Amino acid sequence: MTTLYLDLETYSPVPITHGTHRYAEEAEVLLVALAVGDKPTGVWDTQHLPTWKADLQFLVDAASTVVIHNSHFDRTVLRHCGVNIPVEKIRDTMVQALVHSLPGSLGTLCDVLGVPTDKAKDKAGKKLIHLFTKPRPKNMKLRRADSVSHPTEWNEFIEYARLDVDAMRDVYGRLPNWNNSRSERNLWRIDQRVNDRGIAIDLELAHAALRAFRRTSGTLATRAADLTGGHVTKLTQGARFLQYLRDYHDFAPENLTKSTVAELLRGDGLTPFVRELLEIRQQAAATSPAKYKVLLDATSSDGRLRGTLQFCGASRTGRDAGRIFQPQNLPRPVMDADVIETGISAMKLDCEDLLFDNVTDLCSSAVRGCLVAPAGRKLVIADLSNIEGRVLAWLAGEDWKVEAFYDFDRGVGHDLYVVAYAKGFNVDPEVVVENKKSGDGSMRQYGKTMELACGYQGGIGAFRTMGGPAVAAMTDEEIQPLVTAWRTAHPNVVQLWYGVERAAKAAIRSPDDLAHYDKLQFDMKDGWLRIKLPSGRYLSYPNAEIVEGRITFDGMNQYTRKWERIETYGGKLVENIVQAVARDVFMTGMVGAEEHGYEVCIRVHDELITEVPDTPEHTVAELASIMATNPSWTVGLPLAAAGFETHRYKKD
Repeated sequence: MTTLYLDLETYSPVPITHGTHRYAEEAEVLLVALAVGDKPTGVWDTQHLPTWKADLQFLVDAASTVVIHNSHFDRTVLRHCGVNIPVEKIRDTMVQALVHSLPGSLGTLCDVLGVPTDKAKDKAGKKLIHLFTKPRPKNMKLRRADSVSHPTEWNEFIEYARLDVDAMRDVYGRLPNWNNSRSERNLWRIDQRVNDRGIAIDLELAHAALRAFRRTSGTLATRAADLTGGHVTKLTQGARFLQYLRDYHDFAPENLTKSTVAELLRGDGLTPFVRELLEIRQQAAATSPAKYKVLLDATSSDGRLRGTLQFCGASRTGRDAGRIFQPQNLPRPVMDADVIETGISAMKLDCEDLLFDNVTDLCSSAVRGCLVAPAGRKLVIADLSNIEGRVLAWLAGEDWKVEAFYDFDRGVGHDLYVVAYAKGFNVDPEVVVENKKSGDGSMRQYGKTMELACGYQGGIGAFRTMGGPAVAAMTDEEIQPLVTAWRTAHPNVVQLWYGVERAAKAAIRSPDDLAHYDKLQFDMKDGWLRIKLPSGRYLSYPNAEIVEGRITFDGMNQYTRKWERIETYGGKLVENIVQAVARDVFMTGMVGAEEHGYEVCIRVHDELITEVPDTPEHTVAELASIMATNPSWTVGLPLAAAGFETHRYKKD
């Protein structure tokens, strides 16, 4: 059993921000740092080793395991160079860290695991990477640094590459392994296949949308200049915009951020003049042009966008994180699908302004439409229905709600927002339905907010966050009865919050014992709090302790993006658990989809976007059935999925 440790240093004129696959198309391998087993690390300078590709392929073929940090990058670059590393042989230290809730960065990982590193050399190494791995600034006579132009720095670069492999080998020996199961490794292999496959992009639409946005931006800027008498000539001049409103209209909002402007426009009391200016500002703040630019930059030469998913990127739950195009963060369309399709045709003909007053809304709504099926193929798309709500009810043993999901799926029950309000206030669901039919709809809307806000121990603050403008105007005294009603209707969910917290604390206090709460198991392993899910996978909380009655652990703060001490509680733990179980169900569906010939291109939350031949053999009904098939460990969990077929991705 031979283990090969491997790391590359590369050069490409394509910025790495354009994604691994686009970068790799023009990349050159500068240095190959490697070690076999416990032998010292060597570094190959490819300029002086013409046989490096064959030599490396020999070592890869001879090895039983190839250890790489962020292997998707190295594997992709090497594939373009003609060196193939089978995914089955790879152990990726970054992925192994992420599946155990550790940071993905090798430097941070060394700090967390106590791997000794020389910070000064690490800092110097980053400067060397900046020097050798990309073109130098355009204003410099020397456009590319190499071993000839910078011989001293090149030797330091070689030494830096050696230290990286030494650090990675040390990290590999210290990483936990309890989530390094056969099933998780299989999921990662499929994930790599999905990332390598990518999805076809309508580049003509991306170009057309950018042209449309530039045209409308010019029109809006001209209109703003006219309205303000030349005081605001560029829509990016936020300070001048604010100053003009204050000086000439006695209107002084705190700022002109996207959310503030949207809130102002929802209110009353604006003069028509100020409203038009704010609408111009809102249109100018659209983020969709950046999405189109990313697509143009990152799409490979064969017209497919690849590498958009990071396996276990949401490390505490194991859900995906988006990369490059951020498919999990696409703007919600504000137009119907048929209107968007008309708009796409109009943009391609450069006449969108003849049909649409708000071109930025069109651009924003059409972003999804850039993801397409190639000729002779179609997209079959399906989405798990309210998977988190179902998992929460199932885990908590909230039987009435589980049955409500089953009834809804059979077509004999009401949707769960109706049911939530009716159950909370002890009224017949038909009363909620009639309220909606009357044009009011407040009961169902309250039910929706109750469902979104209350499941993870949320109270008034969560209700406000989830409720939108209508709830924002409510007082605490008006919101509290809604929170109380939901909790009263869900006694087993409330018990789940506190039961999970008690079990977690019991495990921390007695690290030699197991603690349980229904389908969940809690224990401590080398200072880690572990929660064993029904699937057998563990949620991991490093260095868990109880401080002044509260559970704390080391983790990546999702707001500061720093590794620091984090506090948690029952409702938050339940949120992690529910999202993790939902992920496991979803990924099981992905495996089934692939086995049945549905080639997954992208995963977006609980939605699979698959590409298949444009024939009747592959259907939405079959894909939905595969995704809603219960894994063996989910007996009694109500699952449902639905979707559609299309040649252009859209919001169903």
